[in-house]
Amino acid sequence: MVALSVLDLSPIPEGADAAQAFRNTVELARHVEPLGFRRYWLAEHHNMAGIGSAATAVLIGHVAGATETIRVGAGGIMLPNHAPLVIAEQFGTLESLYPGRIDLGIGRAPGTDQMTSHALRRTLTGDVNDFPRDVVELQSYFQPSEPGRRVRAVPGAGLNVPIWILGSSLFGAQLAAALGLPYGFASHFAPAALMQAIEVYHEQFRPSEQCDAPYVMAGFNVFAADSDEEAAYVRSSAQQSVLNLHRGVPGPLPRPVRDFEAGLDAQEQSILKRWFTCSASGTPDLVADRLATFAKHTGVDEIMVTSNIHDHAARLRSYEITAAASTNLG
Repeated sequence: MVALSVLDLSPIPEGADAAQAFRNTVELARHVEPLGFRRYWLAEHHNMAGIGSAATAVLIGHVAGATETIRVGAGGIMLPNHAPLVIAEQFGTLESLYPGRIDLGIGRAPGTDQMTSHALRRTLTGDVNDFPRDVVELQSYFQPSEPGRRVRAVPGAGLNVPIWILGSSLFGAQLAAALGLPYGFASHFAPAALMQAIEVYHEQFRPSEQCDAPYVMAGFNVFAADSDEEAAYVRSSAQQSVLNLHRGVPGPLPRPVRDFEAGLDAQEQSILKRWFTCSASGTPDLVADRLATFAKHTGVDEIMVTSNIHDHAARLRSYEITAAASTNLG
C-alpha cells in the first residue's frame, strides 16, 4: 500500500493570526491521526505573512505533544539557514521527548527571499553549495559518541532520527541516492522534474545504514469536497495565494471566491496549471481516482498531501475524504 501523510504550512488565513493558525494545526493533526495518515510534517518558511511555521522545530514539538502515535517532522528544515549542530540538538531533543516519532527532512533552499536569507545565515559565507557537506556533518552528530570527539550533539548522539533529502530537482535526487537516504520531491508546487528525479534516484541509489532500498515520497495537492463546485470554491484560496506570490505580493491565505478561474487571463491560467499539475480537486470519487493514478504513474512509496484551504472545517473535511480515498492505493 502507498502511505499517505500530511504537509502543513500552518497557513495564516486572511482575518486570523498565527495563534489561530497554530490552533488549527493542532486540531488538524489530532483529526488526521486516527484516519491513518503516517506522518504530519511542517515546513520552514520565513518572512511570509501567510505561513506560520517559521520556528519549525518548536511547532513540531507542540504538535507531537498534542498527538499520540503519528510521526511528526520537518518537511523540511532549510539547512543552509542553520548550523548542522543546532539542528542535531533540536531534533535530538525532539526525539528524546517523543521517541520513535520524529522525522527530519532537509532541503537546500532558504525558504525565503535573499534579504531574509542573509538575515538568517549563521555567517556571511553561508552557501547552498555547502549543502552536501552540511548533510554529512549533520548525520555525524547522530552517530554514537566516540572517545576523543570534541564536539557532540547533546542530546542527539546515538539517537535514531531518520533524515530525508527533500528537493525539486535532480540535485536532491542524486544526493539522496549517494547517501542512501529516503527522498521527498516537492511536486505539490514544482512538478516539472518529478519523473526524471525518481528515475535518477532509483538508478543511483546506494544502500546505507538508514535505508537499504530506495524510498520516494511525492507532494500532492488535494481540494476535496462533497461537490465539484465546493471543491473549486475552497481551491480558489490556494490559487489566489500562488498568483499573489508570482506578483510579488504574498500575504495571508485569501478567502475563497466563487468562479475564481472565470476571471483569469491566459498567463494566470498557465501559472496555475503548472503549479497544480499534481493535484486533485473535486468529489470523493474523483479524488480517489486521481490519487490512484498518481501513485501508479509515479510508483512512489508515499504521498504527502497538502490542502491549503482557508476555511478550517472545509480543510478537515478535505482530509477526511482523502483518507477514505486512499483505500484504492496499491
